[in-house]
Amino acid sequence: MRELIEKNQRVTVIPSDFKYANKGTVEDVTAEGFTLKLDYPAEGILINNYCEFYTDSKNGTLYFESFAKEFVNDLTLKIASPARHKFLQRRRYTRIKFIHDLNLTTEEKSHKIKTLDISAGGMKFKTNENIDIEGKYAVVLPLSETMSLECYYRPIRIELCDDGSYTHSGRFEFKNTKDRMTLIQYCTKRSIEIANK
Repeated sequence: MRELIEKNQRVTVIPSDFKYANKGTVEDVTAEGFTLKLDYPAEGILINNYCEFYTDSKNGTLYFESFAKEFVNDLTLKIASPARHKFLQRRRYTRIKFIHDLNLTTEEKSHKIKTLDISAGGMKFKTNENIDIEGKYAVVLPLSETMSLECYYRPIRIELCDDGSYTHSGRFEFKNTKDRMTLIQYCTKRSIEIANK
């Protein structure tokens, strides 16, 4: 465990009900696990119930599943050492293929786009429309038949393709932390599903 997690490292915790997602700071690490002090009270996190954990490391984003062995107090948990772990990728957020016809909207305009990939950091898409790189655009991301996520998109780079279309890359701005956590979880799970096919 000491080779994976270090003292003062920031860790994201996502229980089975992701609305109780939380973040914390590692206070101590032993061979049996680590002590995590959460930013918010541990609502939705239960003893011996598995949660997903994510943290940035020098080898990429570290992902593992584990559980709380003990509540030291409302904010501090003792987490069991995981049986398995996985380094997802070197970039900060897991990027996945995501092909959808969507709309970018402002109060004045709507632009039709075809997404190519997404991560919790942003997305890449193609369009035949000339979209202002200075703009801020609302977009709805369909994550499943029953769930979608609303956020804002800000362009960073635009490339003109040989066929006259444009390829855009840009970043997301979320209305709250829960939405970012939802997209992190979605992209990570899809990445694992695709790798296991």
